[in-house]
Amino acid sequence: MPGTFAVTDAVELAVVERSGFVESRHAGSAIVLDPDGGVVSSLGDVESPILPRSALKPMQALASVSAGAALEGAHLAVATASHSGTDRHVALVTDILSAAGVAEDALLCPPSWPGDAAARDEMTRELIGPQRVRMNCSGKHAAMLLACHVNGWDMATYLDPQHPLQLHTREVVERLTGTKITATAIDGCGAPVHAMSLAALARAVHRIGASSERSPFALHRSAGALVRAVREHPWVIQGPGQPDSIVTERLGVFAKHGAEGVMSIVAPDGTTVVLKVLDGSNRAGVVTALTLLVRAGALQAADVARTLGDLPLTVAGGGRDVGVIRPTV
Repeated sequence: MPGTFAVTDAVELAVVERSGFVESRHAGSAIVLDPDGGVVSSLGDVESPILPRSALKPMQALASVSAGAALEGAHLAVATASHSGTDRHVALVTDILSAAGVAEDALLCPPSWPGDAAARDEMTRELIGPQRVRMNCSGKHAAMLLACHVNGWDMATYLDPQHPLQLHTREVVERLTGTKITATAIDGCGAPVHAMSLAALARAVHRIGASSERSPFALHRSAGALVRAVREHPWVIQGPGQPDSIVTERLGVFAKHGAEGVMSIVAPDGTTVVLKVLDGSNRAGVVTALTLLVRAGALQAADVARTLGDLPLTVAGGGRDVGVIRPTV
């Protein structure tokens, strides 16, 4: 089918071992860029289009900011987050909605249970059902509503691909990727998600991750502020105990995963890894990306090894650890 990988175009990225037996194999593609944006290595097909899913959020957040949504600090970080719906996340999203002069029902993302277990348990005890503000994309949507408020754009249709905000977002995405968008789908939250190659996604992620707040270009100044906001508030980007937050806090990287096996990480020196796991699983994305950053000399192996101990990479059997998810790149 057009726009999809063939199995023959993928390489093995990681395996799942159980009691020394390779139980599953994760195939996909990956690309590594150096601090200057040059290609260090590529594995598999990095030119066929993929859907970046939530790995697109940094670009969408920057589009809202460049359209006039004045956000900074943790409020800017939540605009690019796939958050776990804790009360602290909800407070940030509610602040943005208040600035836009709207209530939670203006959000067009679907009602959801929070990914955070403690928050979900508390809602259950209080007999509270799924809420839009708890949906992991609500920060992105709130930022979109704020941009609409500033410009006087219609808020009821802000997810329409032909809405002024979405047309502006498309232009920002094309500017950052350096490619024209040829296909658009609807993401799980209802927002447009644009197809692009892994190479194009890596270019955009690198440009964002390597941007300076002293740049002569406003978009790059905003990108620098966004990366700093995430690094200063790592809990916001996903949540307590979640992979993106853990690696951002421990290693100083800029990490953003996307559904269906997409992972992007920018090291402090600008070295960038973007990958796609063909079967759509996210469980091998972080460890594979970090391994590629170590190989590129952008992270220290010992620092990564200590961090991996806090990620969900073990395989259980009979109530104890009997295996591991292991990169093979």
